Amino acid sequence: MLSRAPALGRAAWRWFRAFRRTRPFWGAAWLVLGGWTVLKFSLGSLQLVVETGFGAVAGYLTGGGMILCGLIPLVDPRQRYTFGLIGAVLAVVSLVVSNLGGFVVGMLLGVLGSSMMVGWGPKRPRRRERRADAGGGTGAGGGTGAALAEPALAEAD
Repeated sequence: MLSRAPALGRAAWRWFRAFRRTRPFWGAAWLVLGGWTVLKFSLGSLQLVVETGFGAVAGYLTGGGMILCGLIPLVDPRQRYTFGLIGAVLAVVSLVVSNLGGFVVGMLLGVLGSSMMVGWGPKRPRRRERRADAGGGTGAGGGTGAALAEPALAEAD
């Protein structure tokens, strides 16, 4: 039973590594952390929230919105532009509506994460993998290498 544990750990790590490489993982992580920070510094008693009105609820909405904008591209990476831009807007808005955006830390983490999410692109295949796809290299029966000159984009669908 104990001998299977390291193999399961390696398999779990391989799955997580493949998951992380096919999604804007680090951008989403920073955006969720920024949203959590904004949400944490917006917390107050229920009586205070009800008495204050929209001013108190806005912190919950911006922090929760930032968290959602970080989690959605993990499920569907094609939506990274839309939710990255919405997350950046919410992070900047949190500066005004929520204790200076989680005392500026949450806002900065949100802007960093959303910019990383928008700038993320699918992982390109390595040169060795492209060579195998081109027809086995430049040997006797191989191609001319023209396929190597054009970068192959592996779009995650």
